[in-house]
Amino acid sequence: MGHGNSMGYVKNVVLIGFMGTGKTSTGRLLAARLGRPFIDVDKELEAENGMTIAEMFALYGEAHFRHKEAEFISRVSRRHNAIIATGGGVVLNPLNLKHLASNSVVISLSASLDTILERTSRRDTRPLLNRPDRAEFVAKLLDERRELYQNAAYIVNTDGISPQLVVERIIVLLKQGGYIRG
Repeated sequence: MGHGNSMGYVKNVVLIGFMGTGKTSTGRLLAARLGRPFIDVDKELEAENGMTIAEMFALYGEAHFRHKEAEFISRVSRRHNAIIATGGGVVLNPLNLKHLASNSVVISLSASLDTILERTSRRDTRPLLNRPDRAEFVAKLLDERRELYQNAAYIVNTDGISPQLVVERIIVLLKQGGYIRG
C-alpha cells in the first residue's frame, strides 16, 4: 500500500509551485492515471465562494483570499488518496505546508521564468499578473518564493516537456519513494 498508515489509507499527492508550472494540468492527468480523485484548490475556492479568484482579490483583497485558502487547505489536508493541485501562493503561509505535509507527499513543480511568462500569458485570470511590469513582477515573486517551493519531498522541472511526461516522472518518484506500487 506504500506510505499509508495502520488504517490502510494512502497519502495524498500535493502539487505546489509557481503559477504556470503545470500543477492543474499535471494533477488532472496524474489523478486519472492513478485512479484517484483530483482536487484543484483554486477551483474549489471559487465554487465555495461563488466568484473567481480575480473577483475575490478585487473585492476583498489578497489577505482575505489567503485566509479562505488557509481554511480550505486545513480541511482538504485531512483527505486521503487524493491528488491536490494548490494555488501558487499556498506556500506563503507556513501552516498550509504543515497541514499538507502531515498527510501527503508534496511535489514541487518548477519552470524557468521564460516558461512561466509564456504559459501565464495564455490566460487573463491571474490577478497578481494583471500589471504593466509583468515580467519584472513575476521574476521578483519567483525569487521571493523559490526557497519556499523547495520545501517539498520532490522537485520536478516542467520546462519543455508535456504534462504527460511530467506525470511519468512523478510516477517514477512515487514508486521509488514507496508511495505507490507498480
